[in-house]
Amino acid sequence: MKPAQLISLVLLAMACTSPKNETFQGEKTMITAGGTITEIVYELGFGSSIIATDITSTYPSHMQELPSIGYRNQIKAEGILALGADILLVEKGYLTEEVVQQLRQASVELHEFEKPIDLSGTYRIISELADFLQVPEKGKEISDRLRGDIVALESYLATVDRKPSAAFVMARGSETLFVAGEETFAESLFEMAGFRSVGKGFKDFIPLTPEALITMNPDYLLFFESGLQSLGGHEGVKQIKGIGETNVLKNNGILAFDGLYLSGFGPRVGQAALDLAKSATN
Repeated sequence: MKPAQLISLVLLAMACTSPKNETFQGEKTMITAGGTITEIVYELGFGSSIIATDITSTYPSHMQELPSIGYRNQIKAEGILALGADILLVEKGYLTEEVVQQLRQASVELHEFEKPIDLSGTYRIISELADFLQVPEKGKEISDRLRGDIVALESYLATVDRKPSAAFVMARGSETLFVAGEETFAESLFEMAGFRSVGKGFKDFIPLTPEALITMNPDYLLFFESGLQSLGGHEGVKQIKGIGETNVLKNNGILAFDGLYLSGFGPRVGQAALDLAKSATN
């Protein structure tokens, strides 16, 4: 046998006997912080490796039964260290810099991923997590399924001949109302669902004033279900100052969805956009 043929056979044998998932061999345990990350990690087949999550990790629902590390600036390094996970996967900017430094000093294996606010970001984080977990083919399956959802969304929108205006309102009680502007998940989701966002001329979230609401004059107001509940439901929304001078009440235009489903921009974002689109035409 020629030397080159021998080397080829040796390499082939090594490839066949090497573990395909060496990094996660032995069921390494994980903590996930950020609902989108938790959902994708679960869909990639590593749900059983997650031993704790954060408050935003509400899907699948049984993730809420796991120990919670808290929410954003409430999260402490001591609580994470006490759980003894091998790996921490977290949304970039979710933990305070102090907590990040404490975890790194404790030699915690911490990896940060940018939270998506648009469809391209969704495909990116699916690919990044799939590559990190060494299951790229599974990541491709999830992305392909999402592409199918987008085709269904586009097919539906092709049958709709109107583009209503809308605003997303972050509500934490009647005295704490913020409206979403440019470069937010809401702007991207409205565009996907065939809406025209009225949150223009400002970025991120700003307090919603009666004057701004009247000037924007949206056809629809979109809320998280938890936000709608904090206002006292539909009747509470009707008490928002200025709303009576908009098209919202005329159109029966109060919409609400689960927070993670609406804003996560995870694998279900195509379905969420389709549900949103249909809710404005029924």
